[in-house]
Amino acid sequence: MSKGYFIAGIGTDVGKTVASAILVKALDADYWKPIQCGDLEHTDSIKVQKLTGCRVFPEAYRLELPMSPHAAAAAEGVEVALDSFLLPQTSKYLVVEGAGGALVPLNIQQTVADLMLHLQLQVILISRHYLGSINHTLLTLEVLKQRGIGIAGVLFNGDENAATESIIHQLSGVKVLGRIPVIHELNATSVAAAADKLRSQLFKNL
Repeated sequence: MSKGYFIAGIGTDVGKTVASAILVKALDADYWKPIQCGDLEHTDSIKVQKLTGCRVFPEAYRLELPMSPHAAAAAEGVEVALDSFLLPQTSKYLVVEGAGGALVPLNIQQTVADLMLHLQLQVILISRHYLGSINHTLLTLEVLKQRGIGIAGVLFNGDENAATESIIHQLSGVKVLGRIPVIHELNATSVAAAADKLRSQLFKNL
């Protein structure tokens, strides 16, 4: 496997981009978002670069509409092809941020999970605590296991919920890599501070 990680989420808005920025700082990594849907003036790549100052590789697809990749691409007369995704070459770790959850469709046949397999990177799954998050986390982990996708572990985002984190670990057998604290003022300083706190735990578990 390549020297990097695919950052996946248990759903939309669980904090993949902030987590990716913190992981970039913690690992001294480069960053790549293979596909961006919507908000092209304020992309996740731009956000991560501003928060970390890291090297950012250009997206393979930049789509105007904030929709699932298959729908955004269809609206522009584009078809997302798995072979178009080639891992950027770097001597550093590479943090690759996915789009939505594992089974978000890229086209009418393939999903983000297929992209994970294609890129051959281990997955760091971002989970955030909410009603139903245990189910969403375990379902995602089950899909990844069934498809033979390597799982580095789960990284929790937000306030601690020891009972939830414990049952996810017990039922899945997947490592808990750590937790990203709530960041009330998101900027380069707060991201660096969160990365400093996470770093030792991250390298211990990865």
